[in-house]
Order: sequence, then C-alpha cells, then structure tokens
Amino acid sequence: MKTMARLWIGLTVLVVLCPLGLILPAKLGAGSAWGEWSADAVGKLVGYQPSGMQRLADVWKAPLPDYALKGQESAPLHALSISYIISGLLGGAVTVGITLLLGKALARRESSDAA
Repeated sequence: MKTMARLWIGLTVLVVLCPLGLILPAKLGAGSAWGEWSADAVGKLVGYQPSGMQRLADVWKAPLPDYALKGQESAPLHALSISYIISGLLGGAVTVGITLLLGKALARRESSDAA
C-alpha cells in the first residue's frame, strides 16, 4: 500500500474518532472536553483567570458555537446531531485544505531552491 493511501486512511480514522473527545467526557462525568474551557471555567479549574485570556475572550466568536446551528445547542443527542457532523466536516476540510496548500507551496519552494 502506498504511503499516501496509508496517510489518508489514518486521517479518516482520526476524523471518525474525533467525536469521542466530546462524548466520553460527558458520559464519564468529566465535564467539558480537554481544552474547550471558557475563561470562567479556567478560573474555576486553576483558581484565577490569566489576564491574556480575560482580555482576548471576546475577540473570537466561533462560526458554529458549541458545534451547533442556532437553536440546537441544548438538543438531546446534540453530539450526534447533523450540525455537529457538519462542524466536524468543515473543520476537517479546512485543515486538510490548508495542509495541502502548505505542502504544495513548500514543495514548489524546495524545487526552486534545488534548481
């Protein structure tokens, strides 16, 4: 099997497993997924809010907050909802697209440096 085929299979497996990062903490009573804390949650976890986090908390607004379309945030089985799947597909597509563009740019730069 070619290296690229193995890489695509590995990437596909990782994309399929991604929902576990949100589903398992909820099922096991661990709270939110690791790293998905608000400034208030960080304050509760570590005892204070880092000043940079306080200052920048309102700068970025997620295109799909809570991985949901408007009105679906509190739907039962939210993690299995269509908006959650769309959010994951969009994130994966953007990541793959940026990676491919960077790879092409670096390969072009490397070939011009070699010449």
